[in-house]
Amino acid sequence: MAAPVPDKPPATRSALRQPPVRILGGLIIGLVAGALAAGSPAEAPLAATATPIGKLWLDALTMTVVPLVTALLVTGVFDAGNQGGNAIARRALGWFVGLLVAASLLGGIVTLGFLDLWPLPEAAARLIDAAGPAPVLPSGSWVESIIPTNIVRAAADTAMVPLVIFAVLFGFALTRIDRDSAEATARLFRGIAAAMLVIIGWVLWVAPLGVLALAFIVGTKLGAGAAGVLAHYVAVIVGVCLATAAMAHLLGALAGRVGIMGFARAAVPAQAIAMSTQSSLASLPAMVAAAQPLAVSAANAGIVLPLAVAMFRAASAAANMGVAIYLADLHGVAVTPATFVIGALVAAAVSLGAVGLPAQVSFFAVIAPVCVAMGVPTVLLPLLLAIETIPDIFRTLGNVTADLAVMRLAGRTTGAPMEDPLPHSGPRAEPVP
Repeated sequence: MAAPVPDKPPATRSALRQPPVRILGGLIIGLVAGALAAGSPAEAPLAATATPIGKLWLDALTMTVVPLVTALLVTGVFDAGNQGGNAIARRALGWFVGLLVAASLLGGIVTLGFLDLWPLPEAAARLIDAAGPAPVLPSGSWVESIIPTNIVRAAADTAMVPLVIFAVLFGFALTRIDRDSAEATARLFRGIAAAMLVIIGWVLWVAPLGVLALAFIVGTKLGAGAAGVLAHYVAVIVGVCLATAAMAHLLGALAGRVGIMGFARAAVPAQAIAMSTQSSLASLPAMVAAAQPLAVSAANAGIVLPLAVAMFRAASAAANMGVAIYLADLHGVAVTPATFVIGALVAAAVSLGAVGLPAQVSFFAVIAPVCVAMGVPTVLLPLLLAIETIPDIFRTLGNVTADLAVMRLAGRTTGAPMEDPLPHSGPRAEPVP
């Protein structure tokens, strides 16, 4: 049975109605005002007003992270576990898990490569003063903190790694108890997630003011250099999303035995809709239409694609890891192999639960846990949220490409190359649709 695509709750639809241009406008006004006020007599009183406003808004957004992520993970894992009875669904879920981890690792590697070849602009160093000092992590303590001895204390300390592990285990455990108790518990967590989305909708309603206040402080530190730093960030994250799309394309074409051009011809219509709508759900009909040229039966596509739209965003996981690595470099936080792997695993796990949320809602909820797990400050995330519209185009492109790749990999007859679904005469030169 195909997984139902979750309808967006009222709070999520309300958040979607907040035009991104309003938040972007707050960012631009704040940066310009801060740059103009820098060094003038008005800087001190304006900064004294903007600082608490920005902090209060950021705290209001941050307070929803732990309950929202926990609730989304529990229900996401529970729903995924209930879909494992069908062989096609089990195969798809296996690809989802593997590709989410691979995409997260790829996102971190590509970001590190970009930053090595194209370092941060000089003006970025002054962001550290605006954002505050990075936390000091005790060396070697991450191993002991993976398994929470007290989940309440872990939640109070915003310890995301043990929280994620607990939520994943709890979600799996729900699939092993009697159905009535499991459904009742899952409903409780769905209610918690819905309530958090209502609060986030309220916080996003005043986002232009909060972003303006935070951007003003940044503008006083960076001046005109802020535009260059933000453009550099956008270019790096877009590069990460394109790398993920390329990985999915090659995997679908080669492992799926389709051929690079054959996969490209089948994927282009869905990719075009993805980039124009920034919505995997809106691209679903075009993805279904791609099943025939990719030699996947309608029945198998009807299982894999709704599952993919409901719980699989490979490019988003990669981009979220990229944002965390970028901020780590910005704040001078050392990324060790251990924290790199921990961040990638958290990015993969959290993305599973947050799929279906609009970019404005999910941006902070899915990236903040990765940053916290890696010891990276999150204070600049609201500024990056204001320019998320551009990277989100390429996130959706990568997500849809990965969905099509998994449809071919999980939905085709195991071991069979792609066959031309249309009758024709004469010898076939290549296995194309």
